[in-house]
Amino acid sequence: MAVNRVVSNFRNIPLRPFMRKTGYNLLIFASWVPAVIFFNENIGETTKITGASMYPYLNTSYNESRKKDLCWVNKWNPGTGLERGMLVSFWSPSHPDVLAVKRIIAIEGDRVFSRAPYPAPIADIPAGHVWVEGDNRDGNKSLDSNHYGPIPISLIQGKVTHVLRPWASSGPIKWAEFRGRTKVIRGRKEDALQWA
Repeated sequence: MAVNRVVSNFRNIPLRPFMRKTGYNLLIFASWVPAVIFFNENIGETTKITGASMYPYLNTSYNESRKKDLCWVNKWNPGTGLERGMLVSFWSPSHPDVLAVKRIIAIEGDRVFSRAPYPAPIADIPAGHVWVEGDNRDGNKSLDSNHYGPIPISLIQGKVTHVLRPWASSGPIKWAEFRGRTKVIRGRKEDALQWA
């Protein structure tokens, strides 16, 4: 008897308009999912900069608060047009499931005077590779090419082009103005071919 009452109450609920509207909304939502995935994989996305490796250029308030900088990563042709000073996001060679953000210090054909723990005092950058480092002067706070050597350009996922948050430092990243502390002897692409 109680079961009949529940079933009859359930039948009185107008489900058809609700189901029709829900189905329509789900269809609209599902049709946008591939477009969003394509955009994030190929055009660009926002990323939070965590950790102290890019301090003081990014995460300027790292020592005072837990706020993280929010940046725009341009993923359109990430491995082309790379220049010294650019900020790039890439799959970390030491932790393949982690996207790291570092600055390009040297490009193929260059010679870098490395720091510890890199095993050699000088590193020649082979073809198809770049040397990346964090901006933090404390080398212990940045896991970069001084730890794992030059990285293949194929690991680069995008170029960090704009700071979106915090508002005080938002705007385009002026990477061309960067003057690094690592000594680099600029080379030619032809030199890199002999080191590959």
